[in-house]
Amino acid sequence: MRRLFVVLAAITLTGVALAAWGTAASAREAGPAGAVSAEQKKPLPALPANIKQRGRFNIAIKCDSPPFGYIDVRGRNAGVDVEIARWFSRFAFGKSNRVNLTCVTTPAREPAITSDRVDMVVATFTYTPDRDTRIDFSRAYYKATGRLLMANSAPNTYLPQLAGKTISTTTGSIYDRWMKNCFKDTKVVATDSFTNALLEFRNGRADALMWDDTVLVGLAAQDRTLKLTEDQFLDQHYGIGIKQGNTALKAWIDSRLEVMRKRDTFVKILKDQIPARNFASFSKNVLRPNNRFTYSQGDITTKCP
Repeated sequence: MRRLFVVLAAITLTGVALAAWGTAASAREAGPAGAVSAEQKKPLPALPANIKQRGRFNIAIKCDSPPFGYIDVRGRNAGVDVEIARWFSRFAFGKSNRVNLTCVTTPAREPAITSDRVDMVVATFTYTPDRDTRIDFSRAYYKATGRLLMANSAPNTYLPQLAGKTISTTTGSIYDRWMKNCFKDTKVVATDSFTNALLEFRNGRADALMWDDTVLVGLAAQDRTLKLTEDQFLDQHYGIGIKQGNTALKAWIDSRLEVMRKRDTFVKILKDQIPARNFASFSKNVLRPNNRFTYSQGDITTKCP
C-alpha cells in the first residue's frame, strides 16, 4: 500500500484493451480474448462533438486537497479526483494523458464552469440544492462524511460520548450548526478557519476535531499519533460539476461513472490514496457494484442521531 504523498504508480490494465469511445456505436471495450460483456454491448452516450474534435478534455481539479487532488513529491497532479479525470481521458481517447488539468480553489469552481474555462470540475464538489440552480451535477460518485480526528488512545467510537466534551470545528459550518442543534451538552469551539480549528485541537483546547473525512484523513496519514474514529455522520455527496444545460456531456459522464461502478474501479483508485488503517471505512464511501448514492435534500443539520 502506498501512503499519501508517495509517488503514484500507473493503474494496471489487466488484459483489457481500451478503445476510444467517440460515438454511441463505438462506445464499448474488448475484454480478455476479445470477449464482450453485457455492459459493453449496450451503446453508451457519445462524446460531445466539440470535445471529440478538440481531442482532449479540459478538467478542473484541486491541487491542495489530499487525497482527492494535490501535487505529489514529483510535482505532478495526483489524487482520487485526478485519477477519475484520467479514466475519463481513457474512455474518450484511449489514453490517460489526453486531459488538461487546471487547479482551482473552492470559490473558483463554479466560475470555471460557467465561463467555459473547463468542460467539467472534478474537485471535491459537494452537491447542494443552491448550487444546482446555477450548474448541473453528474450523479454522485463519493459520499463525504463528517468524522472525528482524535488521539490514538481515544475509543474507536466516540460520538455517543460527546456530552461534556469539547469539539473544535469552524464557525457557520454544518458541523457547528449540527452540534449546537443536536448536542447541547457538548461545548463547541468554533473558529474562523479550519487551520485555527486544527490549532485548537493540537493545542489541547478541544478533545476532538470535527470536519470532512476527505480533509481529516490526510492529517491522520501525516501524524501517526492521530486517528479517525469509526463514527460517520452528515453525509455530503460529491458530484462532477457541468455547465447547466449541457445534457450531452452529463449523459456521457454519468454513463462512464456507471461503467466504473460496475467494474469496482473507484475502490481500486482509493487503495492508492487512503492509508491502510482507514481503507475499510472509506471503501463504503465510493460507488461500487452494490453501492449507489443519491443526493440529500433539505437541511441535514437538524437531523439528530
